[in-house]
Amino acid sequence: MSAAGVENNLLGGGHEERITLLLLFSCMVAASGGLLFGYEHGISGGVTSMESFLKKFFPGVYAEMKQDSTTSNYCKFNSQILTLFTSSLYISGFFASLVASHATTRFGRLFSMRVGGAFVFTGAAIGGAAINVYMLILSRILLGFGVGFTIQSVSVYLSETAPARYRGAIFNIYDICLTTAVLIANIVNYGSQKIEAGWGWRISLGAAALPAAFLSVGAFFIPETPTSIIQRGGDINEASKVLQRLRGTSNVGKELEQLIAAAAEAPTSTTTGLRPLLRIFRRNYRPQLVIGISLPIFQQLAGINLIGVYAPVMFRTIGLKESASLLSALVTRLTATASNLVATPLIDRLGRRNFFFIGGLELFVSLVTAGSIMATHLGDHGTMQSQYAQILLFVFCVFISGFSWSWGPLPILVPSEIFPLEVRSAGRSIGVALGLLFTAAMSQMMLFLLCYLKWGIFFFFGGWMFLITMFVFFFLPETKGLKLEEMDQLWKQHWYWKKFVNDEPENERLLSGAASFEPIK
Repeated sequence: MSAAGVENNLLGGGHEERITLLLLFSCMVAASGGLLFGYEHGISGGVTSMESFLKKFFPGVYAEMKQDSTTSNYCKFNSQILTLFTSSLYISGFFASLVASHATTRFGRLFSMRVGGAFVFTGAAIGGAAINVYMLILSRILLGFGVGFTIQSVSVYLSETAPARYRGAIFNIYDICLTTAVLIANIVNYGSQKIEAGWGWRISLGAAALPAAFLSVGAFFIPETPTSIIQRGGDINEASKVLQRLRGTSNVGKELEQLIAAAAEAPTSTTTGLRPLLRIFRRNYRPQLVIGISLPIFQQLAGINLIGVYAPVMFRTIGLKESASLLSALVTRLTATASNLVATPLIDRLGRRNFFFIGGLELFVSLVTAGSIMATHLGDHGTMQSQYAQILLFVFCVFISGFSWSWGPLPILVPSEIFPLEVRSAGRSIGVALGLLFTAAMSQMMLFLLCYLKWGIFFFFGGWMFLITMFVFFFLPETKGLKLEEMDQLWKQHWYWKKFVNDEPENERLLSGAASFEPIK
């Protein structure tokens, strides 16, 4: 049977899939985790371009920027301590997301959301009150813990709560929250840098406490996923009632049976602790593991850190003043939010692969164009002429548009769809962890690469964009409309991955694999 046939069978599988108010409310609260990550993702680039912030915490960078006319335009912000301010969040998020795997499985998806929100709230308070670099780094570490817990648990919650045919659109709520938060961060930065007393950066850093409080409190007013209730040995009747409320119908028997069967094949004793982390490296999980790890890493190779996180720094590099650079970054974020809204109703119709291809073409063309403009119109010294700076801003908007409906949301959505229950939490943890670790590495290296590659950095990411688009073409099957419990059919039909998928009944594999472990008491 082809992948299309599998999709048609599953869509006609007897499930009544409706959009209910409880479903929307629950998913919007969970997706608000994107506000946490998006705000932190967007605030750091603007804050590190504020003169008052640099003067207080990074006086060496500030002095070089203001006084040393011999320093190349591409190297003015090349400070490993300055980039550590950004990357420390992702490093701590790497470790937190691995711990979150066990917590999310053992104590539930909502537990990890509340913990993540609490970490971010505390980190934001310390950051807003910072008086030295050590407090800043501590703040970023706590924020990273929160982000690690949040991304891991929210993606699992949304994948298990959303109906199959609307999963892409519902997941896009998360990315809308993320891009909106980056937009808000740019607005906050633009306003706070105008405070003449020079403490506006405290508002920028401390405001992260607001979305953190919303997520932590909101998680007390939404139901746990039926999958989590059943997996943790909860009341089947309770899971049934939650499922009925989410779906808006009492006809949930078939879906409930599938959830019970999946949980029976993945008992808690084999899905907590190190067991799933060890299990996921087995040959039959190779397709999910490779895709689940590759997409978050490839997301960073698309060049988003260069144009997204460091947009204000980039605009300072080409000669714009502090206020103008933040305003230009704000324009790119408005573009991202608009593109995300456009993609929401289409992602479940056109499919994941088509958006990867369309976005990949946009990103490749924009990166090559931006590199050509920088190569011909920005030297090591002086500034770029106004008309070319405006063209470059337009090119950046095209890049952000393409990223916002392809490599922005899809590396979060697709890995959340493909893992079977017994390794779902572990799979997302590994993917999130390595994605954050690679983000940390790229953040730490970005200004260094900009300094030494100069305009060539755009061609560097353009080359990667071509390669990863080819990877998607050959190795990523279409997942739209398929139920989580039936996703393994894709790998059995795929030209390459089918040789890794073992046709032995899954419950026999699990039982034989679990025999070497003692149950968790």
